[in-house]
Amino acid sequence: MFGFLKKFFGKEKEEETGKMYIIAGLGNPEKKYFGTRHNVGFDTIDALSDKYGIELTETKFKAAYGKGRIGAERVILVKPLTYMNLSGEAIRPLCDYFKVDSTTDLIVISDDVELDVGNLRIRPKGSHGGHNGLKNIIAQLGHSDFCRVRVGVGKKPREYDMVDWVLGHFQGEDEAAMKDSIKRAADAVVEIMENGVDSAMNKFNGNPGSK
Repeated sequence: MFGFLKKFFGKEKEEETGKMYIIAGLGNPEKKYFGTRHNVGFDTIDALSDKYGIELTETKFKAAYGKGRIGAERVILVKPLTYMNLSGEAIRPLCDYFKVDSTTDLIVISDDVELDVGNLRIRPKGSHGGHNGLKNIIAQLGHSDFCRVRVGVGKKPREYDMVDWVLGHFQGEDEAAMKDSIKRAADAVVEIMENGVDSAMNKFNGNPGSK
């Protein structure tokens, strides 16, 4: 009996601490922010959650998250509940607890106001580019060597304040284009895990119409 319990709990521990990816979409948790430009990271997590049946039922480490599988890979889908500017305060503890190497097995999805709507930019590492969520993650992790999928939300018109722009909702053609962009971002995450970041960059970076 004790041998069975030891074997069972040993297996459970191995499953918790073995190889897995953390896939974190950035956004703001209040309902009023749903569907805004700043929340495309959350939207991409929702797309992955729906497609692969991974519900975000856990709320620890200042995050909502859920564990499951995408193909052969074990994953944790994450939405920080800290608000955008403190995203790293959720992601760092999750990486530590689940013993995930943030330089190889962390994928962060965020909005990018320097990219046209519908465009993606995948990078294996890099600067925060002025994005406060990425800035805080870099500060908390102590490095910038994590993979990121940046989703274009359109450049700010001159007459807009930046905060109003990123917290605004998509309209008209942009709204339709973003639905496809979110799907492509989710597919890009899967490509990164299955075939590597270089393959994902070749397939998904830039304007989808040019591929």
